[in-house]
Amino acid sequence: MSSTYLYFAFFMSLALVAAFASATDHGGYARHSDPNLVKPNLNKEKTLSAMIGVQGLVYCKSGPKRFPLQGAVVRITCLASDGSGYEAAPFSFLSEATDAKGYFFATLSPYEMQENRKIKECKAFLDQSPLETCNVPTDAKQGITGALLASYHYLSGKKMKLFTVGPFVYSSAPSSGSNY
Repeated sequence: MSSTYLYFAFFMSLALVAAFASATDHGGYARHSDPNLVKPNLNKEKTLSAMIGVQGLVYCKSGPKRFPLQGAVVRITCLASDGSGYEAAPFSFLSEATDAKGYFFATLSPYEMQENRKIKECKAFLDQSPLETCNVPTDAKQGITGALLASYHYLSGKKMKLFTVGPFVYSSAPSSGSNY
């Protein structure tokens, strides 16, 4: 019986040593930093601290005439990073429908952002036209490829960064030239 106990104690000791060795090995993942690993620059990305406002105009161009397009919608799509600085899934929000003068306005509040998300950049795109006779988006002022939200006016009373884009243009027919 004592030899059985010795074998059991010996194998338990081996198992304990193996468990300890594998726990400190980290499965091949070293804890030291890799000099080739690129860390995101968290200092250049700011958490959304103020409300973002985006405004602009949307027109319809039919032949030589251009007129304000009431009821159009603009989509704003943003790239963001998570709390660790890694890229998160893009997200979008829509403007209200344009008024009779073709004016649109969209807002994003810090309270609407997911926790620990930091906006890296946003672009505005044409999204929807209410007219079947004028529903072909053009890339005038980057309405198709996306107008980068670059410079803004800070409205201190509203604590808002107000960006202006466009004017964007829908056309009644596809065109190979500029539609602005």
